[in-house]
Amino acid sequence: MNKEYTDLEVWQESRKLTNQVYELTTSFPKEEQFGLTNQIRRAVVSVTSNIAEGCGRQTAKDTINFLHISRGSLYELETQCYVALDQQYMTKEQFQSIHNSIQVCKRLLNGFINYYRKLS
Repeated sequence: MNKEYTDLEVWQESRKLTNQVYELTTSFPKEEQFGLTNQIRRAVVSVTSNIAEGCGRQTAKDTINFLHISRGSLYELETQCYVALDQQYMTKEQFQSIHNSIQVCKRLLNGFINYYRKLS
């Protein structure tokens, strides 16, 4: 692949999701700073980071491995957002917005994984 990872739609959408999550979590309770807030932020950063790391690998198999880790982080983030919703740290509208962004990233990431599977 000749494209830079920063040119990839999947990375760009994941970056938007990261910014969305960071903005939202600034309003979480202070007592969650080292709990759920930190965990959610780590999960969302893992999504973009593992896409980037995967793109830097030499083989399609290695790339796919990192893309799977990225996808796992999306599922982790989704679950943590359900927890935040249940704890009323976010509104239903905020949750729906984040959830929609997560679904976009999942679709793009699955497509990217399928692309690399064809190369291996």
